[in-house]
Amino acid sequence: MACPLDQAIGLLVCVFHKYSGKEGDKNTLSKRELKELIQKELSLGAKLKDTEIAGLMEDLDRNKDQEVNFQEYVTFLGALAMIYNDALKGCK
Repeated sequence: MACPLDQAIGLLVCVFHKYSGKEGDKNTLSKRELKELIQKELSLGAKLKDTEIAGLMEDLDRNKDQEVNFQEYVTFLGALAMIYNDALKGCK
């Protein structure tokens, strides 16, 4: 049986590939794919406006190729995990 952290990492990878490649390169997320991932996989996604998602895409796309690769996606998840950590510090 896989450990919980192994399962969590596997899920993060699977979510990326669930949305990547619907358009163009199967190893990157287009703007539309990223928007769909955020809106369907994150509870905060439904609250974000299109302009906020576009800004997020611009911030994540470090190499400015108009796509989010896996490394850029993982950077996003790390930043999101830090936000969750700050929000949940008092919870046990």
